[in-house]
Amino acid sequence: MLDRFDLLVIGECVADIVRRPGLADRVHPGGSPANVAHGLARLGHATTLLTQLGPDPHGRLIRDHLAAAGVEVRTDGAPAATPSAAVELDGAGRATYTFEIGWTLGPVALDRPPHHVHTGSVAAVLEPGEATVVGAVESLRATATVSYDPNVRPALMGDHATAVRRVERCVALSDVVKASDEDLDWLYPGQEPERVAERWLASGPALVLVTRGGDGALAVLPGGREAVDALPAEVVDTVGAGDAFMSGALHALAAHGMLGADGRERLRRADRALVTDVLRYAVASAAVTVARAGANPPDAAELRAALGAAR
Repeated sequence: MLDRFDLLVIGECVADIVRRPGLADRVHPGGSPANVAHGLARLGHATTLLTQLGPDPHGRLIRDHLAAAGVEVRTDGAPAATPSAAVELDGAGRATYTFEIGWTLGPVALDRPPHHVHTGSVAAVLEPGEATVVGAVESLRATATVSYDPNVRPALMGDHATAVRRVERCVALSDVVKASDEDLDWLYPGQEPERVAERWLASGPALVLVTRGGDGALAVLPGGREAVDALPAEVVDTVGAGDAFMSGALHALAAHGMLGADGRERLRRADRALVTDVLRYAVASAAVTVARAGANPPDAAELRAALGAAR
């Protein structure tokens, strides 16, 4: 296991109020960065989440959920209501969101620098807290690798051109970027996801991952591209699937020694076979998650079992 505070996630927590036709509402802990932190901790990594949480029932639910997985939660201490999202699920378990989110994160001093930093989603684009997030990434990337997931939420992105600039700034600061084909379609309507991934790769990252739902995922790296199919799964809902993919990918990259300042050059030299292995871990993590309700990623044993069943 890596040292405490070694993996740092910066971003929002959200109470997902899940609604299905004919059923009572259910509240699940959520928020893309919080889900990634939860997934990493369940996979055995020492993980800190820098976020904002209110002293309300939703905030206590999320804090307890993260603590149960072993996530160290750090906040800026500012009073703020816990963000929430109404999640409407259709008959196939696909989710649409309506948000009540504020993001005013202020600077927080860390006890020691992390080995890897992950951020994304609302936290990296929503003012005024996005400035704190970007500033933290800029200051930490000299001694840490960085990953980023735009996790586009159109209702919260504001002006399209401004949102694209902010996303591209975060992409350029990152070593690993993950986005869904839906994210890319909103950011760059009508453009092929693979072409966008290639353009992003040229701006700085060593690896760009694109998820395609039931069609699997692809990776673009300097040596070319690799793709894997999605694993078969009985879909309960898709909440948190992309975040589980992200935590699974980071777990595999850590296992290959490709996170941290001393792993950055190894990451840039990663061959296609290794990247395919990373994709397999990521899609297996997502497959476990979609087979149960809410953002409920696998632990290490469940991930090993899913990988074994796929072989």
